Amino acid sequence: MTTRVYRVMHRTRYTYNDDVSSSYGRCYLTPRDLPGQRVLSATVDIEPEPDDRSTGIDVYGNNDTYFHVRTAHRELTVTARSVVEVDGVDQGMLIGPAARAPWESARPAVVGSREAALAAEFVLDLEPPEITASVHDYAAQVFTPGRPLIEAVTDLTTRIFDDFTYRSGSTAISTKVDTVMQRREGVCQDFARVAIACLRSVGLAARYESGYLATDPPPGKEKIFGADASHAWAAVWMPDDRWLPFDPTNDKLVDERHVTLAWGRDYDDVPPLRGVIYTDSTKSHIDVSVDVSPVEDEPAEAGTTPAVASTEGATRHDL
Repeated sequence: MTTRVYRVMHRTRYTYNDDVSSSYGRCYLTPRDLPGQRVLSATVDIEPEPDDRSTGIDVYGNNDTYFHVRTAHRELTVTARSVVEVDGVDQGMLIGPAARAPWESARPAVVGSREAALAAEFVLDLEPPEITASVHDYAAQVFTPGRPLIEAVTDLTTRIFDDFTYRSGSTAISTKVDTVMQRREGVCQDFARVAIACLRSVGLAARYESGYLATDPPPGKEKIFGADASHAWAAVWMPDDRWLPFDPTNDKLVDERHVTLAWGRDYDDVPPLRGVIYTDSTKSHIDVSVDVSPVEDEPAEAGTTPAVASTEGATRHDL
């Protein structure tokens, strides 16, 4: 099994045109320790220094950081750094009985175990509903009676990759699945949410996973420090109480190039950074810089304005 080690940096900088007297924030920027992922080190630095901060574990087992800055400021910077070791796909899981069994047997309602009862939350639709007629019709082409779960999931992954166009800036966080289905375009979080809605429409448990994807620059180009991006994908529950994560944006199973941050029922459960400020400021600006580098690579100095990663000859991901 292939194993890779990455040095991850995720910096978010907010600037305002007037003083902010108080800023509350909560972030999901510390990677998870998992059977196939080991966090060797992790820090979250906040400037100005918070007057109050704490870390915790949320209901889904994610690492979160809360902070409150009471020092007047016109710039707030949150920088997360970590070193993470990631394994490749567990091939044994792909050929095991849970993956090869008919997909109907992976419905938590059919399994009836304690683990299935916990997974059942991930079968529920969102509010407002995302499982529309178009989702049902799309899923019906994939989840035919008796088809092995792994075969159906890989088919769904490829269909979304082929049927939808990746277009940066074409959607927003608030864009609904039905809109993406109509437009047939979006970014990684949209494709993950389409896959999740399809899985839930047939009674399977599916979760939204956030993290990073290590990317290689196009041939002949040097890697630009800070030009990587956040990423998102989906995962389906299997009756052996393991989850199979897959990346429809790039038509692949999640492997040693994916670093997992957090998961929940939807993006709203695990935004990288969310907060509230008190200010008379009328304008604000946000800069996001992400870098995922193999530990053997020495990154260049970070610029003040992050470049945008080219998707030509590379994998697709989002800011």
